[in-house]
Amino acid sequence: MSALQRVDIFDFTLQNATHKRWLPLYYQVFGQPVGTAPVVLVNHALTGNSEVTGKNGWWKNLIGENKTIDTEVYTVIAFNVPGNGFDGNSENLIPNYKDFTTKDVARLFWEGLYSLNVKQLFAAIGGSLGGAIAWEMAFLQPKNIQHLIPIASDWKASDWLIANVLVQDQILNNSSAPIHDARLHAMLLYRTPESLKAKFNRSKNENENDDLYQIESWLLHHGKKLESRFELAAYKLMNHLLKTIGETTNCGRFLAFAKETTADIHLVAVNSDYFFTADENRETYEILKRVTQNVAYSEINSIHGHDAFLIEFEQLNTILKNIFKTTKLKTKQA
Repeated sequence: MSALQRVDIFDFTLQNATHKRWLPLYYQVFGQPVGTAPVVLVNHALTGNSEVTGKNGWWKNLIGENKTIDTEVYTVIAFNVPGNGFDGNSENLIPNYKDFTTKDVARLFWEGLYSLNVKQLFAAIGGSLGGAIAWEMAFLQPKNIQHLIPIASDWKASDWLIANVLVQDQILNNSSAPIHDARLHAMLLYRTPESLKAKFNRSKNENENDDLYQIESWLLHHGKKLESRFELAAYKLMNHLLKTIGETTNCGRFLAFAKETTADIHLVAVNSDYFFTADENRETYEILKRVTQNVAYSEINSIHGHDAFLIEFEQLNTILKNIFKTTKLKTKQA
């Protein structure tokens, strides 16, 4: 596993004017040393982290040696959202989670990149919340990202998303088993009825002493699993960030960004996504098409809903391979 490293951010003012004297920003680097190759920034989702490849990497089927994002060609950088708990230090958790926004996180990620002397990105890519942070980073620096690739995401929080953030927040603040119970609810947002039917089809556990349906056991397992590895403060923060996506960017500002940006924007939606819906992404595509030719729309076809960006790797690799192939060809010819 790539070593977990840290950048210290000093004298940082949040969007709500709260001043932070110091914030630690933890990150990992995979592939080529910083400064020697094009940089791909990978942003993690709600319960994710900077371990994007390797044995336990959550995108190891996409990133790695001879993979679509080839670590023999690219420098891959992945930051942890401050307060996500991946550093293992409880003192770095953020109790006042409602102080932070996705725009704050985007600003922190740029500060982290600048500290590494990285001012231009070949690509900023992420799924779900990670894709939204990539959008916010592009809004801040519209000419510093060559390829913007938000997957199963959007530039704004929809009413549906905001509503579910509220439900999650209520569970996290009122349940006697907050992480466990919130995860049960969230798993149903990340999948679809068709996905669960295909997986379980009303089957029960084979254990005679267990009267649970397999879907119930599966949900309870995911609740316990997250409970064992995630901190409550981290869950509250990461859930809250979803609500803040694009809150400082209205449609007019979004159009202004689209006219100004030099990025090639690659929208990737999931046709069955109940969290960041394909309809919202198609609307985003239609808005962008009015003012820029540098936008493409692709769709993952899956019964698995939002989590398809962590499941349908064959489709995802097919969608992304041409974006990353050009640099690989140039590297081989050099």
